[in-house]
Amino acid sequence: MSIRVSAFYKFTPFDDIEAIRETVRTALSNVGAMGTVLIASEGINGTIAAEGDALDDAMATLRALPGCADFEHKESHADEMPFLRLKVRLKREIVTMGVPGTDPNKLVGTYVEPESWNDLITDPDTVIIDTRNDYEYAIGTFEGAVDPETRAFREFPDWFRQFRADLEAKGRKPRIAMFCTGGIRCEKATSFVKSEGIDEVFHLKGGILKYLETVPQAESKWQGECFVFDDRVSVGHGLELGTFYLCYACKTPVSEEERQDARFVEGLSCPSCHDKLTDDQRARFSERQRQIALAKQRGELHLGRAKAKTAG
Repeated sequence: MSIRVSAFYKFTPFDDIEAIRETVRTALSNVGAMGTVLIASEGINGTIAAEGDALDDAMATLRALPGCADFEHKESHADEMPFLRLKVRLKREIVTMGVPGTDPNKLVGTYVEPESWNDLITDPDTVIIDTRNDYEYAIGTFEGAVDPETRAFREFPDWFRQFRADLEAKGRKPRIAMFCTGGIRCEKATSFVKSEGIDEVFHLKGGILKYLETVPQAESKWQGECFVFDDRVSVGHGLELGTFYLCYACKTPVSEEERQDARFVEGLSCPSCHDKLTDDQRARFSERQRQIALAKQRGELHLGRAKAKTAG
């Protein structure tokens, strides 16, 4: 049976997050769902996978949570289960920016539907900002998008303040259009940017995933593939499975071309990290890869296989 994958989030105030965690963990475990769900007082964020109708049961439980009836939800498919287990965790933020008081429930940018996104980003007065991290930008982005070159979302506020100062020093009052994988980082980013005093702030509703699902490839302004936070690593137009592999050592997406590089050794290194590994790391990664091979010979799944970075 086909594996269905659901990426979702909702900014909504939760009072008793401990109780919500138990409700979610129990319900998702009962239907055999796997993946990661983050819960905080500001809302919920996660990606889960399940077989067939089991995903509908899981989503029904999530939508029954306070304020979650209309949460954002993007669905795709996988040939095999893309997660190893179910994790339901409590966090201070469901996407970590680290700026106290940033609340998308109170202040947020203007949503732009995928069908209208091309018109906005092709306007020469629009500054397009990719709010994702550098390793995500590297494998795909929109035409003309600015790369903040961040390794973590909490670096975005400082970067933006400097970027804005540079724009204004050139006499440019920016109209900002931002995008991210599923929309959640843009909720926080647009809330922050508007709190900094910028009025014209827009973001792609449903994120890149909704755009790739909705906009025909012939009309698309997207270039490359989109990094996703599970074992699929990347997806393309129509949310079809992408071509990237995840390096176990440094968690960097590796292209098919890079896999032909002599510095790429499956489970051990890639061109990005080959010269940075210690002898101890090489020994540990080699042993891990040996255990994976043995598990495969036995027809078993090795739980230490490479995993994607945590969404955030």
